[in-house]
Amino acid sequence: MINLEHVSKIYDGSNTVALSDIHARVDKGDFVTVVGPSGCGKTTLLNIVAGFELPSKGRVYVNDSPIAGPSPERTMVFQQPTLLPWMNVRDNISFGLRLQQGRKIDYHRVQELIEIMGLNGFENHKTFQLSGGMQQRVAIARAIITSPAIILMDEPFGALDAMTRQELQKFLLETWSQFKSTILFITHDIEEAILLGTRIWILTSRPGRIAKEFLIEPEQKAEFPLSFEFLELKKKITGMLHPSGEGL
Repeated sequence: MINLEHVSKIYDGSNTVALSDIHARVDKGDFVTVVGPSGCGKTTLLNIVAGFELPSKGRVYVNDSPIAGPSPERTMVFQQPTLLPWMNVRDNISFGLRLQQGRKIDYHRVQELIEIMGLNGFENHKTFQLSGGMQQRVAIARAIITSPAIILMDEPFGALDAMTRQELQKFLLETWSQFKSTILFITHDIEEAILLGTRIWILTSRPGRIAKEFLIEPEQKAEFPLSFEFLELKKKITGMLHPSGEGL
């Protein structure tokens, strides 16, 4: 579904090389988590796939079509929910549909998604009246309702407390299983990367390159995070990301 062909990114003003020769493939329905040191270009990579930035070298394709800019088939969920505070929950969720000209808003579908997201009873609340976790649920619902092929997530749970984060991790996995979108998910948290991803990309320090890819079968996750396999994988990735790690 997504092909990154020898992608590099150099910021002209500072001559900073953010990414170097990223060559990878994301298949339909994959849940790819990306973890790496701060400043290694994770968000830059996501912005390139979103079409917000263009690579300095290389190309990115979605279904064999080169990415030339943003598209409704790719939607972004940010670390801080970018909601419209003057709108209620229902209108925030349906906002993406309003932007698609000629598309009729199915309010039955909006309400169905509100219930799936555990937001029932809060339809008419303004978003500033909600907790951080509920706001992020609204942001995810807004991303899902347009039925995008690809959902891009830039540390969406990074600002949440541990309990809310665990709750939304479980919720996101259930949502992904139901809607079958392809997800590219940036995180600093190794456990989160393992718990969520079917594929994990380990990026090097800047300039970011994919040092290693780990594959995880969905059925393995039934025993996470207490299984021996989980602990061994966490230990291996931690070793790679440590300054003295052999991989980086």
